Amino acid sequence: MPSRLLALMLLSFAIPAMAGESMSREMEIGMARSLRAVGENRLDVALNEVDSLLRINPNFKLAQLVRGDLLLARSRPISNFGDAPNAPRDRIQDLREEAEARLQRVEQQQPVAVPKYLWQLSPAQRFAVVVDTGKSTLYLYENVNGEPRYVSDFYISVGKKGADKVSEGDQKTPVGVYFVNGHLTRDKLTDFYGPGAYPLSYPNEWDKREGRDGHGIWLHGTPSDTYSRPPRASNGCVVLANNDLNEIGSHLQIGITPVIIASKIDWSNEADHADRASLLKAIEQWRSDWASLNTEAYLSHYARDFSTGSVALPAFAQQKRLVNSGKTWIKVKLSNVSIFPYPSQPDLVVVNFEQDYDSNNLSNRMNKRQYWMKRDGRWQIVYEGAA
Repeated sequence: MPSRLLALMLLSFAIPAMAGESMSREMEIGMARSLRAVGENRLDVALNEVDSLLRINPNFKLAQLVRGDLLLARSRPISNFGDAPNAPRDRIQDLREEAEARLQRVEQQQPVAVPKYLWQLSPAQRFAVVVDTGKSTLYLYENVNGEPRYVSDFYISVGKKGADKVSEGDQKTPVGVYFVNGHLTRDKLTDFYGPGAYPLSYPNEWDKREGRDGHGIWLHGTPSDTYSRPPRASNGCVVLANNDLNEIGSHLQIGITPVIIASKIDWSNEADHADRASLLKAIEQWRSDWASLNTEAYLSHYARDFSTGSVALPAFAQQKRLVNSGKTWIKVKLSNVSIFPYPSQPDLVVVNFEQDYDSNNLSNRMNKRQYWMKRDGRWQIVYEGAA
């Protein structure tokens, strides 16, 4: 049946109960029970578990494979997954990788710490999504009085070539801070995408600055005849089982919900709290210097390599000096501030806020996005633009 090493591992395998279990986890727990029964040579029990899974979803191909092996085991010894004669090797390998990913997920305990990428959620952001491509897992967090609280997690598939997308067609999933920027319903898509899709804001401002390109990175489902796909199966999108996508979708807010994708999640620690406090202080000082009409102090918050995407620091500074020369007073108010450290890029943080600007000759309100980077112990702005 499974490899001897896997079977031995399953003999002592513990299946933790978790609150708010997703369909993914329920199916994984059933699969783990079946494989543990195989490891204990209780093949009838294993077959009953698999049959239960297939009654829930007949298109669960991993369960179909295990069931086929169990039936085959009645006539001859089975040494591995997909031991049937003439079984397609590539498909079998995909299902082995899915089995390993799902078993590793079942072993995971409910997170105690918070991912370090959720320094601050704005009141408008009711939920946040964090993706760990290395563990084939999408985590959902709820904003409870400004603090992220774990809700559930889901098995996912990502790009065939893994993570850290660089260019169009490289079949990789991007790593970064993104936002849900649309919802495509089933009637606008082919069956391949399941019940719908949620396009993400790739490439973001940092991707463009770093020369990364491509498009069409979505959260989406699976074809109607497929329960799930192998861990690495997409062209770069994040793919969920259809029931899981529907559950996630009920929490997503277009243009608001952050989707943070990491190759490996880092968890929050005391150093993050100190960095967050120092960044908040720097943001407030930037606001204060702007409002005080001390233009040079205000400009000192911008890094030498600052850019708006089209305008570099020298031209930006010249324009600010010109504009401020015509001001007699300025008021600046920031609200709904969110702060997300950037995966894989040390000391880079994405800051979003609503900005109320009022002066003697102009008033406006806008959603703004800044990228702050800590260099030599000092936070500076490396990008600024409308969100």
